[in-house]
Amino acid sequence: MQPISIIILAGGRSRRMGSNKALLEISADETLIERVVSNLSVLSDDLVIVSNNPELYDNLAVRQTGDLYGGSGPLAGIHAGLTVAVNDWSLVVACDMPLVDHRLVRFMVLLTEGHDIVVPRHNGNYEPLHALYHRRCIQAIEGRLESKRRKIIGFYPDVRVRLVEQREIAIFDREGKSFSNANTPKDWQAMKAELARTAAGR
Repeated sequence: MQPISIIILAGGRSRRMGSNKALLEISADETLIERVVSNLSVLSDDLVIVSNNPELYDNLAVRQTGDLYGGSGPLAGIHAGLTVAVNDWSLVVACDMPLVDHRLVRFMVLLTEGHDIVVPRHNGNYEPLHALYHRRCIQAIEGRLESKRRKIIGFYPDVRVRLVEQREIAIFDREGKSFSNANTPKDWQAMKAELARTAAGR
């Protein structure tokens, strides 16, 4: 597998959760973002957290960077991560996605030739925060950010996109657990239950 970097976006305001999602406690000695880092470190030795509060993550053995376009949402986070990533290709994920399946990511890496983005389409929806981006996307993203257009998939028509369709995803992750996140307290309770099942090997 060609080398990839990992970009973890941890700059969201977590309005629906009511507290910083990244720091939710899975156990007494592990936070959600710590689990995300642990899970994804198997795929790369270049992990970058994009956050405007770096002091919150000083305990993690990863590099950090902040947005270059402040107040511009996840698209600005993707941009910031790509500008400092060591490798040409980066997997971008959110800080509340601890169930990413390594097999699915490795399959996605095999699809990168001739494209600038490899993104799953799960249940009819793009998963732009579980996608591979080439550094060639930087210029297209900057064009959008400069014109205050901040929708992540808004710049997709400007680059070459390879969709990973449902039938392909299902080979590795039939239930789509890779895309699970914790937007609300209810989501978080369901995720903790799933993490417990995973730990128990069920």
